[in-house]
Amino acid sequence: MPKSNRFGPLNGGCSGEVVMTVDEYETLRLIDLAGYTQEECAAQMGVARTTVQGVYNDARRKVAQSLVDGKVLVIKGGDYDLCEGTARPCGRKCHPI
Repeated sequence: MPKSNRFGPLNGGCSGEVVMTVDEYETLRLIDLAGYTQEECAAQMGVARTTVQGVYNDARRKVAQSLVDGKVLVIKGGDYDLCEGTARPCGRKCHPI
């Protein structure tokens, strides 16, 4: 989960909000910050590469809309499972074994 889930203009000129889902946030984190390819991101998230491509495009559009239109970006909801780190390994690279 993101450490912060609300981002927006500091000058108070907010003109609405854009909602980004947690799975959209995760694709941005993996591809843009961690440097994963779309294929690696898809494997990490357990989805098809074409799914990652669509989710990634939607996420980037929402970031752009927030920046260009001065809207608050809110991260919440979506279709995801959280790894609690207590069950047997799922095969993803979430936690060191």
